[in-house]
Amino acid sequence: MKFIVLPCDGIGPEIVDASVRVLKAAGTRFGLDFQFDYEDLGFASLEKYGVTIRDELLERSKTYDGIILGTQSHADYPPPEKGGRNVSAAYRIGLDLYANVRPARTRPFLQSNMREGKTMDLVIMREATEGFYPDRNMSRGWGEVMPSPDMALSTRKITRHCSERIARRAFELAMTRKKRVTAIHKANSFHMTDGLFLEAVRHVAKDFPEVVLDDLLVDASTAHLVKEPERFDVLVATNFYGDILSDLCSELSGSLGLAGSIMASDTNCCAQAQHGSAPTIAGQDKANPTSMILSVAMMVAWLGDKRGDAKLKQAAKAIETAVDKVLENPTTRTADIGGSIGCKAFATAVADAVSAA
Repeated sequence: MKFIVLPCDGIGPEIVDASVRVLKAAGTRFGLDFQFDYEDLGFASLEKYGVTIRDELLERSKTYDGIILGTQSHADYPPPEKGGRNVSAAYRIGLDLYANVRPARTRPFLQSNMREGKTMDLVIMREATEGFYPDRNMSRGWGEVMPSPDMALSTRKITRHCSERIARRAFELAMTRKKRVTAIHKANSFHMTDGLFLEAVRHVAKDFPEVVLDDLLVDASTAHLVKEPERFDVLVATNFYGDILSDLCSELSGSLGLAGSIMASDTNCCAQAQHGSAPTIAGQDKANPTSMILSVAMMVAWLGDKRGDAKLKQAAKAIETAVDKVLENPTTRTADIGGSIGCKAFATAVADAVSAA
């Protein structure tokens, strides 16, 4: 089984190295032959090739069993016409990675940002190939224009096809959990676009009579996530809403650095941490690699489900269990969550826990 590894920018190389180390430990324990090819992306690619991502590399990535994608410093890239292409968007569009799966859960042994006595265990299923993002809502050109220096216009795209398929993934996931889906929208204002999304979700719901469907306005959902997070199981949302709510949920549950994330199509899967590139601490062994490690575990679990491979599922579970075991011990936490060890030491502790379990 071969993975393409793309360290990218900021703390990306450090947390990717940590996740690969843990994945190798899981492979050894469960007799899985994991192999890794490395390629440059982001600033390393820009310096070497003049673009942050090459079309050739994007196309070749489709041939791998999985993709391990490090963090990117998008805000610091030059304009697209000068080679600064958005790497995440390129992968989401180029490989049709439409399902951005973002879980958030509290851990009893770690401090969260929830109200006292509240817990969270939910998954946000975010559509990732259309919506308000101007770099992915047109077949040609850019989804924003400036008719004058004092006026800017943005175009939003919502399709029935993309709405229905992300809804189907949400209902399928809910069937393995608490059988509840909440559709997030703003159909009282965006009558056509959010109205179409909500209509598509309700249509798919008919195929899952065991799953309870409700819906919430996106602004109201933020209040409910703070006030009564236990009411939620799987939230399905368009691109922009899902992006915002996943950051909120991850931070409420403990930290963005503790939340895994995958981007998946029907045939490909990419592990990508939820957080940014944190360039101010890059190369200092200060990064928390938990999000990246859990993202890799999610990718392995996705592969296990797709292929019906029990060993892959066991490997993914072993990584998740090992992460929690290491986090439970205050002496093996990184500084951002009250500990004192660095990225490499944390990776070593998780890899050892995987091997010893």
